[in-house]
Amino acid sequence: MSKSQVIVFSVLHQGLTKTEVATKYGVTWRWVHTLVTRYQQDGLAGLEPKSRRPHTNPQQTSEVTKARIITLRTQLTSAGLDAGPASIRAWLIAEGSHSPAESTISRILTHAGLVTPTPKKRPKSSIKRFEALQPNETWQSDFTHWQLADGTDIEIINWLDDHSRLLLSLQAHPRITGEIVIDTFTENINEYGPPQSTLTDNGTVYTARFTGGRNGFEYLLSALGIRQKNGSPGHPQTQGKIERFHQTQKRWLAAQPTAQNLTQLNHQLEEFKTLYNQHRPHRALGGNTPTHAYNATIKAEPAGDSLANHYRIRTDRLDLKGKVSFRRAGKMHHLGVRAEHSRKRVLMLADETTVTVTHLETGEVLSQHVITPEKHYWPDALKPGGRWPTNQQA
Repeated sequence: MSKSQVIVFSVLHQGLTKTEVATKYGVTWRWVHTLVTRYQQDGLAGLEPKSRRPHTNPQQTSEVTKARIITLRTQLTSAGLDAGPASIRAWLIAEGSHSPAESTISRILTHAGLVTPTPKKRPKSSIKRFEALQPNETWQSDFTHWQLADGTDIEIINWLDDHSRLLLSLQAHPRITGEIVIDTFTENINEYGPPQSTLTDNGTVYTARFTGGRNGFEYLLSALGIRQKNGSPGHPQTQGKIERFHQTQKRWLAAQPTAQNLTQLNHQLEEFKTLYNQHRPHRALGGNTPTHAYNATIKAEPAGDSLANHYRIRTDRLDLKGKVSFRRAGKMHHLGVRAEHSRKRVLMLADETTVTVTHLETGEVLSQHVITPEKHYWPDALKPGGRWPTNQQA
């Protein structure tokens, strides 16, 4: 017989008062009264210990939040975006909603049947991560494949800032060539400033070191004082950020209507760039966007005095007559270099008054042209018989 039963029977069968029973068994009068009332209502079952669990829990996730979590899971998956607990939590915070812990979100998704069990992964604690300390400290680049609606294979080149994960640029081409690498790289420099270093794999469009020479991209980096880093052969983990980025990119593209041609695909890629840089919370950035992370810290610069710090740069190839076009302030101008340099790959360095044309691979100065905005043709001022205009206009 339990103590509760003894207390009740002492009152009901022995005729003791509740006060006497309370004193005898070292409990309060109120507790004796409570036990007697329970027995009278529910019998012996009323004397069994009851759960102390509260009827309500102010910390419990509301049904509204649960519904929003499930909706976000569906929407993000349909849009081809990451839809794990960390991503959902970042989206909730970004939209100003209360967000439970990732573990709680995981339980909600599991209970709703939205989680497919997967094999146990390598523990995150065992992964050693490397990250540039500043924006523009390292730019990663690589290209990946995609197919158009008719099955045509297309290659997409991506440039990514290592520190902020900012997608600097992306372009789709039938095939990525060394000239495309150079052109996209110089476009990024003109928009974001020069990086301190680059990190790529050992593809021939990035390096010719295994053939005993240097390609145009390597000559350009050398001319600008930018350090080149290449991953070890057969070890793609070195470029892990951009390799992982390709998964995000392809997941999003797979959720869109398949592009019919190259123009449509590039339009889709520009849409993705805006979403990725400005709206999509990035898990590795604490839920911030790449644009926020890129603008939050002072930018790194190439070691030493880089030409890219002082000039607008552009690369091109001279035509058969040794001429090249140069766009300035929305107008196209034509630069006459020299016929003997026809078809050479050149680097153009422009300041406020002058455009200097150099051979990309040797650094030799081929010509200099005074910027005269009112004229379409800018002759070579270094050519024998050439002279500098008396009224230079920036």
